[in-house]
Parts: sequence; structure tokens; C-alpha cells
Amino acid sequence: MNPLHRNDRAGEYPASWYAETATPAPPRPALEGERTADVAIVGAGYTGLSAALTLAEAGLSVVVLEAHRVGFGASGRNGGQVSAGFNMDQRDLAKRLGPDTARHLWDIGIEARDMVASTAARHAPDARFTTGLLHGTWDVADAREKRRYADWLVETYGFQSTWLDREDFAAICRSPVYKGGMLDEHGGHVHPLRLCLGLAAAAEAAGAVIHETTEVTGVDDTGAGVLLTTPGGRVRAGHAILAGNGYLPGLDRAYAARVMPINSFIAATEPLGARADEVLTRDVAVADDKFVVNYFRLSEDRRLLFGGRESYSIGFPKDILTALRARMERLFPQLRGVGITHHWGGTLAITMNRVPYLARSSDRVLMAGGYSGHGVALSLLCGRVLGEAILGRTARFDVLARLPVPAFPGGAAFRAPLLTLAMTWYSLRDRLGI
Repeated sequence: MNPLHRNDRAGEYPASWYAETATPAPPRPALEGERTADVAIVGAGYTGLSAALTLAEAGLSVVVLEAHRVGFGASGRNGGQVSAGFNMDQRDLAKRLGPDTARHLWDIGIEARDMVASTAARHAPDARFTTGLLHGTWDVADAREKRRYADWLVETYGFQSTWLDREDFAAICRSPVYKGGMLDEHGGHVHPLRLCLGLAAAAEAAGAVIHETTEVTGVDDTGAGVLLTTPGGRVRAGHAILAGNGYLPGLDRAYAARVMPINSFIAATEPLGARADEVLTRDVAVADDKFVVNYFRLSEDRRLLFGGRESYSIGFPKDILTALRARMERLFPQLRGVGITHHWGGTLAITMNRVPYLARSSDRVLMAGGYSGHGVALSLLCGRVLGEAILGRTARFDVLARLPVPAFPGGAAFRAPLLTLAMTWYSLRDRLGI
């Protein structure tokens, strides 16, 4: 089974703190019968809705087909962290693609970060975009290297960030494990489901039509237009966008070979009140440099939202919470035994080298996914870029499509077991500190 149906009830949001504190629109009707559109989009998450808004505001007719509900997937479940750039060292991008292309990509990444703030301000003020993002480092030698990289970003790109030594980092993040880290004052965090719901409302106000509980089972590009098939009907469009990220079923073989779904998990503690200052003294988001990353922040009602503990099988583990709590209490021994009111999982998507995959399967079908933990910002921007490409403005799509994204060893059939072996090794390295 694909992730669309493996872990959740059809057409229902997971029982997360986000779903409990958001107000979705009434369920939208499923597609029935046949219709036509200029553009059909698969997936009502950040990528699909951002593309829909871009295209609808340009006057095109747009139909969005969502298998469950708006923001059902990673867009409504993630850690809400908003960072600049890609999940890949800019120095490596410069070596592979040249300094000019790397600089262009860096500027796109900065725009992606800033786009979250502007989208929230314009369409979802209740998403409460808040600035401040810390990147923590566990190892002293790694901290020295990360500081050199931070200095390189400042010198090369003028990146506005501050390196914090161990004491200054601990003054904000009260975990004993970190040896320092970088503070990005312009990154931050957001309520991800509220952001997605506001984006959907904006796309509909611009003229886009969204059908929920409408799974796309086939995409046929051999006729006069692109034909998308669903259980209850069909849409024929001039162009199609595949924007399902980790929840995208096998609609394109090249995509499936390069973009792999994985699961991540989040727990929400009970409201901490004054104890929250024992965890974070500023309202910032934090992520660290473990290969199996830890990420956390405070909610508006002063809970700790703590994420991590990846898994590489389609199904969620039977016991999500025990390992997740252990990771949280290792970072914050002062929270040992704290009450946890919610925990949930979700499916994101990674690529082999952790940069997003943008491509065309034909002149009429475009796709994007594999944001590898940077999806809140990059997916919004990539949706806009896909829309621009359909409108004939292809420059940014062409740059992003140049990112080197190799296929996983074994392709779609064997990528999961091979990657699981590799991730088991990296998880062991994390635990041993090597």
C-alpha cells in the first residue's frame, strides 16, 4: 500500500495538536463526472496550492485534486520550521554547478524562506509566523566546521546570521548537549496546517476549484491533453502538476526512482507554563545536526512540540511515543516524565542528496517533491515556480531542474530496504557519537 492509505483514516486529519487548533473549511465535494481545465494539480499541500494560486491569479482555470483533505499530508503535520536554502552544503553546490548557479540557488532559497512570512501575513495571519531559528551542533569538532561554514555564508552571500558559542547557545536553548550553533534571525516557525488552510482559501478566492477525497489513479499524456483519472470522474487539462511529495502514488516512474517517502514523528507535551523557560528562553525553532535530526519549538500555548525519530517503512511503528520521548528526555532531562497530550506521524519525502527534484515528464506534465526536511519554505516557492513555468516563465524552473538528483540504488522497487540498511548505520553513529 502507498502512504495515502497505510496510516490514516480516509478523509480525516490525524489527531495532532495542529488539527485540534485549526479550523478547516467544510469538506469539499469529491470529483464526479468529467470536467476540463487549463491546469490540473495533484495534491492540495503547499506545492499544489501555491501553484494553484499563481495560475489562478494569472487567469487560468485550475482544478486541484486531493486524495484526502487540504493539508492532510506533510504540509499540515510538519515541525513548522522555516529555514533558508537547501538541505545541502552551498559549497558543494558551487563545486558541482559553478558559483553563479549556486548563488542563484541561494537567492531562491532566501526567497523561499521570506515567502512563508509574506504568505502568512497575506493569507494566514493565524499561522503566527515567528522569526528565529537555531541550528544546534552536538560535537566540538563539528561545531568548529559549522562555524567555518557560517562564516563562509556571511562572506560569500552576506547571510545574516550569528554564530553562538556553547554558553550563548545554552542561554537560549537549555539542553546540555549542544556545543554551539547558528542563529538565523529571519528564519522561524509557523503553524503549518493553518498556513495551508489559508493558502487554500486564497487559491479558491482567485478562482481555483479544489476537490477533496479525490485520489488520482492515472495520468495519461498521450492524447490531445493530459487526462487525469479518479474513481469518480476524469479531468482533461492542458497541463498537469504532480505535487503529492511523499504521498504521491506511482504516477511517474522517474519521480518514484528519485523521491522516497519516509516517516517522521512529533509529540506535544502538556502546556508547560513557566517551565517552558527551562527549555527555551526565546520563542525560536531549533533543529540539530544529527543525521536523524531532532527538531523542536514551543507552541503558542507553551507546549514543547518535539519531532524526530524517522522510519523508512511505509507503515508507522506500533509504538511511536516511547522512542520519541527518549530522544526528548535525552535533550531535556528536566522534562523527564512530563505529560504528553498528542503524538502523530507523517510522511515527507527525501532524495539521495537531499535537494528537491523538479522535472518534466513531458512538455505538459511537471512535478516537484523531495524537499528533504526543508519543505515548508521550498514547497511554497517550488509551487510558484511550477506555475511560472506553465505561464511561460521558465528561468527559475530550469535552474532548479539542474539540481543533481540521482536515482536511489535499486530504483523504486529496492530503495527502501537499501536505505533502511544505510539509515540503521547512521542512527547507530548518532547514538555512539561517532
